[in-house]
Amino acid sequence: MVGAVAYFIVEILPGLQGNRHVRTARAKAVAAIDPERELRAARDALDLTDTVANRIRLGDAASELGRWSEAEAAYREAQAKSPEDTGTQAKLARAIFEQGHAGEALALLDTLEPLSGQGERDRQGLLRARMLEHLGRNEEALALYADIVTRLPGEEARCRYAALLLAEGWDNKARKQLEEIESRAKRLDRQQRAAEGEMYRWAADTLARLRAKDA
Repeated sequence: MVGAVAYFIVEILPGLQGNRHVRTARAKAVAAIDPERELRAARDALDLTDTVANRIRLGDAASELGRWSEAEAAYREAQAKSPEDTGTQAKLARAIFEQGHAGEALALLDTLEPLSGQGERDRQGLLRARMLEHLGRNEEALALYADIVTRLPGEEARCRYAALLLAEGWDNKARKQLEEIESRAKRLDRQQRAAEGEMYRWAADTLARLRAKDA
């Protein structure tokens, strides 16, 4: 089966590269069969040419695999070569946070200049909210979650918002967020839901428990 899938990816899909959905499917299939492929390619590229771009590529590849210490090292080296690159600093802050150092990560994030694009600001806001929650600054985190869920694509922010509301005893407010996730999920096909499958399952299970509790 693996051989057949690999043949399809290598021999058949290249002829269909003009299709955006095919390109996405190919990338996901390659990642599933060989998840470290991009990491190896990034290391090889860096061995050939030590550039800021190649160090960032290595950091990104390590991040995708959850290898946060390797990602941190790559981002720090990239930042040393290009200290004005705020995008790399934000990635470094996340790598630090994912290793459990929320205070250090938040301090770094607070030094960054405001981003120009709303989408980038919201993604950074989600990271900041997670840091604040980790530090026990739940009121600040809740306010930030409440703002970004109105704009940020996907359900991570809304799920995290609902979970924190539950932790703070705001069951009715959490239920409203979970019902919104349920409603949005019904408008997606199976493939779209699969991208955030764990979050949709958590939301559905949690909403079911809240409904059972109120019954």
